[in-house]
Amino acid sequence: MKFDKRLLSEATEARLYLLASIGLGFLVGVIIIAQAWLLSRVVTAVFLQGGALADETPLLVGLVALALARAGLRWGSDICAQKAATAVKIDLRSRLAGHLFRLGPGYALGERSGELAATVTEGVDALNDYVSQYLPQLALAALIPLAIFAVVLPLDWISALVLLLTAPLIPFFMILIGSTADALVKRQWSVLSRLSAHFLDALQGLTTLKLFGVSQHQIEVIGRISDEYRRTTMGVLRVAFLSALVLELLATISVAIIAVEIGLRVLTGRMDFQLAFFILILAPDFYVHLRMLGTRFHAGMAGVGAAQRIFDILEQPPAVVLAPAPGNSPPAPAPASPFPIVFENVQVRYDEGRRRALDGVSFTLRAGETVALVGPSGAGKSTVASLLLRFVDPTAGRVLAGEERLDRLDAAAWRKLIAWVPQRPYLFNASVADNIRLGRPDASLDQVEEAARQAHAHDFVAALPQGYATVIDERGARLSGGQVQRIALARAFLRDAPIILLDEATANLDPDTEALIQQAIVRLIQRRTALIIAHRLTTITAADCILVMQAGRIVERGTHADLMNGQPAADRHAASAGGSTIGLYRRLIAAYGGGGA
Repeated sequence: MKFDKRLLSEATEARLYLLASIGLGFLVGVIIIAQAWLLSRVVTAVFLQGGALADETPLLVGLVALALARAGLRWGSDICAQKAATAVKIDLRSRLAGHLFRLGPGYALGERSGELAATVTEGVDALNDYVSQYLPQLALAALIPLAIFAVVLPLDWISALVLLLTAPLIPFFMILIGSTADALVKRQWSVLSRLSAHFLDALQGLTTLKLFGVSQHQIEVIGRISDEYRRTTMGVLRVAFLSALVLELLATISVAIIAVEIGLRVLTGRMDFQLAFFILILAPDFYVHLRMLGTRFHAGMAGVGAAQRIFDILEQPPAVVLAPAPGNSPPAPAPASPFPIVFENVQVRYDEGRRRALDGVSFTLRAGETVALVGPSGAGKSTVASLLLRFVDPTAGRVLAGEERLDRLDAAAWRKLIAWVPQRPYLFNASVADNIRLGRPDASLDQVEEAARQAHAHDFVAALPQGYATVIDERGARLSGGQVQRIALARAFLRDAPIILLDEATANLDPDTEALIQQAIVRLIQRRTALIIAHRLTTITAADCILVMQAGRIVERGTHADLMNGQPAADRHAASAGGSTIGLYRRLIAAYGGGGA
């Protein structure tokens, strides 16, 4: 039997609805017993004892009343079961989405976004039948047969013995068949997740596929995965139909055995007709709930594989402790109080310590200072940014914000002090105003427009069909790279944070657009603490300090003039490694034709 206690632990309200559904379902079973007794009385009195049907009017009225009550209770049971399923799905989906946000971009980058989206949507929806049908039936399959057995035992021990001996056959065969179905359903969910992930990849990379002329190949790949999903689904259905056949056959044979043994005793005069008829009416209802458990089991099996994946994600520990325990979390430095950010011998390792990203990085970002990070790809620049954004925490060493350790501050409060402009800003399928308001959700339209003006974005936004109300396509597909970047800068202006983090904000832009954005950046970082990750010389020449990174270390530091004149302050770790990295900045300048670093 498949019963996952973790599902019920997710929502207290769901447990109450489930108990109500089971309780109402059990009352339906009690009514079935009462109906069987009344019907046996009426049939015996009218057909065997020669009584008039009118004399049994009270019993007939009782039958009708019980039938109405039975229908009402069954309806109430179904409603409660659906409410339980809805409560579990709402709770799980919100917890899953929240936990994915806590896991952060580091976890998401290691997963396929299509598969994660399928888990949050189809995966959670797949739990509906499991919670609303299978779990209530699991309880009713035990309670109602026990109630019928308890009624039959004192009346006729022989029939009770037959019930006792035949009842375990149905769960036994259901478990045997269910083990096969379990493996097939898990495979089915795995194939569906792979199909969702691959299809999303193909949609996102449609332009590339068309340009390279391989879109037809991707259609064939999706067709193969779809066919695999079809074959797996048909395998699950075959097992379900086989299970239904076996369980129906066992239930029919069991009822037949009871009918035969009761019939023989009635014919020989060793059993009263009314009692025999009463037990014979109850016999199918004794087995029907066991048989329905098999049917509901297959209906809810789709949720079992999905639940496993859901809890795998929920049990994944976050790489960063976002909110320390109450009382242990010092407040983030006040925006009005300038404070330095200090990296002290910071080390960061990924893949359980097997991959080194930073190795003993130390520097100070003083209040109001602009520091640039340069270096070849893989040098560790993005990891420094991730530390500052609290996407990762140091493996060793520490980062200080003022006098407080950064990993002990509440991440949400800390991030409010940072305005981040990434190399590839993400725009959502919402209006221009709403995309800019990500910087400050409560901002008025006038404030949004002022931020856009500062970012040189107002003119092109005003020219859009609906101005700031124009809905931007997903990822800003209909905007140029420079327009997307200016909207991201407008977010930063609107946020008005004391710390600015720019991640190659002018990369891959034409000279005119770069000049506009550069003007906006100069305005943005004035009187603010700024860390710039850059490749272009125009972005970093005016920086107060340039840090040159290689292989996770700072190998040179100084102003642009110092580094170009061959007078860098070499990092002590780099010097101990042999000093071969001195002059890296000049080599990077030369490699980029003197135009960037």
